[in-house]
Amino acid sequence: MASQTIANNADIRFLGRLLGDVIRAYGGDELFRRIEYIRAASVDRHRGVVGADAVDPGLDRLTLDETLDFTRGFMLFSMLANLAEDRQGVATEDDADVVSTLARLKADGIGHEAVMKLLDHALIVPVLTAHPTEVRRKSMIDHKNRIAELMALKDLKRVETEDGDRIDDAILRQIALLWQTRVLRREKLGVADEVETALSYLRDVFLPVLPALYARWDRALGERAPSFLRAGSWIGGDRDGNPFVTAESMRGALGRASEAVLGHYLDQVHALGAELSISTEHAEVDPAVLTLAEASHDTAASRQDEPYRRALSGIYARLSATHLALTGKQPPRPAPLAAAPYADPSEFRSELASIARALTDHGKGPLASGGALGRLIRAVETFGFHLATLDMRQNSAVHERVVAELLKAAGVSDDYLALPEEERVALLRQELASPRLLTSPYADYSEETASELAIVRAAAQAHAKYGRGCITHYIVSMAQSVSDLLEVHVMLKEAGLYVPGEQPQAHIMAIPLFETIGDLESAPAIMTEWLGLPEVAAITAARGHQEVMIGYSDSNKDGGYLTSTWQLSRGSTALSRVFEKSGVAMQLFHGRGGSVGRGGGSSYAAILAQPPGTVQGRIRITEQGEVIAAKYGTRESAMTNLEAVTSATLLASLEPEKLAPAEATRFVAAMDTLSETAFKAYRGLVYETDDFRRFFRQATPIAEIAGLKIGSRPASRKKSDAIEDLRAIPWVFSWAQARIMLPGWYGVGAALDAFPDKGLLREMAEGWPFFAATLANMEMVLAKSDMRIAANYAALVEDAALRDSVFTRIRDGWQSTHDGLLQITRQTRLLEKHPALEASILLRLPYIEPLNLLQIELLKRHRAGEDDARIGEGILLSINAIATALRNSG
Repeated sequence: MASQTIANNADIRFLGRLLGDVIRAYGGDELFRRIEYIRAASVDRHRGVVGADAVDPGLDRLTLDETLDFTRGFMLFSMLANLAEDRQGVATEDDADVVSTLARLKADGIGHEAVMKLLDHALIVPVLTAHPTEVRRKSMIDHKNRIAELMALKDLKRVETEDGDRIDDAILRQIALLWQTRVLRREKLGVADEVETALSYLRDVFLPVLPALYARWDRALGERAPSFLRAGSWIGGDRDGNPFVTAESMRGALGRASEAVLGHYLDQVHALGAELSISTEHAEVDPAVLTLAEASHDTAASRQDEPYRRALSGIYARLSATHLALTGKQPPRPAPLAAAPYADPSEFRSELASIARALTDHGKGPLASGGALGRLIRAVETFGFHLATLDMRQNSAVHERVVAELLKAAGVSDDYLALPEEERVALLRQELASPRLLTSPYADYSEETASELAIVRAAAQAHAKYGRGCITHYIVSMAQSVSDLLEVHVMLKEAGLYVPGEQPQAHIMAIPLFETIGDLESAPAIMTEWLGLPEVAAITAARGHQEVMIGYSDSNKDGGYLTSTWQLSRGSTALSRVFEKSGVAMQLFHGRGGSVGRGGGSSYAAILAQPPGTVQGRIRITEQGEVIAAKYGTRESAMTNLEAVTSATLLASLEPEKLAPAEATRFVAAMDTLSETAFKAYRGLVYETDDFRRFFRQATPIAEIAGLKIGSRPASRKKSDAIEDLRAIPWVFSWAQARIMLPGWYGVGAALDAFPDKGLLREMAEGWPFFAATLANMEMVLAKSDMRIAANYAALVEDAALRDSVFTRIRDGWQSTHDGLLQITRQTRLLEKHPALEASILLRLPYIEPLNLLQIELLKRHRAGEDDARIGEGILLSINAIATALRNSG
């Protein structure tokens, strides 16, 4: 099947042949023959030509140097296969575009007026985070993206690039550069590095793509839509467990973003100045444009009859002055004219709008359409002077320590931490009602408190500099009480970001993040109390909504895949009732990762599977690690994915509920039963099995993953080897490397086995989008896992009794999950009903298996004490290669 998949994809054949040419040219014929032998043998094994348990002798004959080259070769093939599949739209959903969505809504009786009413208050925000799941260096991604651009030129039947190079030769050169580019990072990524990586996507992709999408949607709607789709980021503001994010790094992130967006605006205004050569000799000009032209003080004789150019000269000068004021440096192309900076983005937009109105009012010809000017106005509305809204995030435990210290230093409370919740809330509300500050320039604060105060003061400075849109959200990790949120208000008050009074104001919204199963169950009660506080009710009413963040990663690690998925859904429904009763609009922020064990899978399907009444046109979703490159690596892929998220949000918000109340009641009861059984099975293995953590640490490359240097955050929240303290990302990533992928399925088999009414489960799979999406994501994970290979990783566990006991439970659990899924979905094999995804995964399996086998041998040698540096490098390369081939492993 794998060879058939290659044969059916001309891009994979073409790129694979070029990669072979590069390996032969730079590695020699002998290396090429060995790699090709291993590849062919593995493909034959997966096609059934040789026995599944046959050991490939080609692996044993590789030297360490050849092992490194072989691993790079297989990794590059996987990267190029990913590119080819992305070009063919293997991962995209049918009809996941706004035009199709509008037609679908119309067929359901939902017309234009209802869509526009929703969009008037809608907000959709993909939020880029620095969660360390992207194993590839940015240099590798850049070369891959250049190949994608060149392949697009081939699609247009072009033979040469604009520079006169033959396109096939240019692609070959990029693959040669990939072969000779160092794969691994030598230095650990810092916060500034993460900021620059995110900035490359925001500047090069989001900035041009969002205005282009809006232009497409305006045509589909027949009128101009509000700017409801925006960009967000955590990078430089997420301090939870990352001591390297400081006030200084936050200022750096905001400054670099502002510099990027202002540079884009300057380029666009300069281009408009070159384009709008309209002369008063041939066109009537609106007085507003003439006013702008005169205000520019552009006295060049060559432009005296060209008021649009003169007006744009003045706009460029003001924008240039704004660049200097906000970034502290001149733009690359400084304005020759002196001018005052813009006070805010709305002033800049107003002047652009004056020009746009003049072009529209004076004639109904082609210049009346949006064009480049329309896209620039849309960009200013969407990105402001800050580019992307930066979220702040910190753990609630840090806040309570900081507030305790502030209260003690101010003589308010000697031991705030000893107070029960009711007394904490009363004390904090009392402080928030007072205009008095707690901080004193004469107090000597701890390093932690001084750092947190510096952060909120930096946020206040950013508001004054870039506008309030630059920071609007403050995420409270591990939020477990109302006091956890009030503590944030107390800290914001110290910087003037919370203003007490009869009508209190919070310029930054405190947002609880409910992460564990227990937190999700407690969320409705906490939010009921929070929204019931008079001052919070007043602030929320003025703002119009309150956000709640729900975490997929830690809830999965805490309770397993099925329970996490169900509790997130149940919690969302319960929260929506709380908000409805309070008369407040709810905005959910979904903290999803790339892997299914961290909420990954199709965003389109995930949004459609949200409970009724929980979307309401407003949704934020984290985009992390390898998912950012996959979704937003090129403008084409970004447009496809952003269109899909927008379409799903419209459908989830407006489409009538198709599940009858009686069916919903039956399905919910069944899910409660399934979840309870799965939870017990998962907790029984992971948290109640003696020495399970030892099995995990020896059977997976968890210790070696730390050497990848793929993020600035430590792998654990505390100096502990407890699973509870391990971050969800390395937890999921490690199981994926070992092809066990336990977080994406364990416990489900026990639940399906124990449930007596299999007919009801089939009804749920066929008629309930939530259950269908849950099973589909799990099915993908099962297809990528391999218990035969996993057994080889389990053999790394030194204690034979522990190894046999735990792995037998894992293997049996996998088999029961596999069999139960096929029975419910009426399939004879995994992915039988999803042929494109099946072909994609089958293509990869022959390339992943040799990498796994090599990784296992290298882990044995490394753990036995061999100190050859190539062994360590080989392990890291294999981790990188397996993650690339699996695509969504973190």
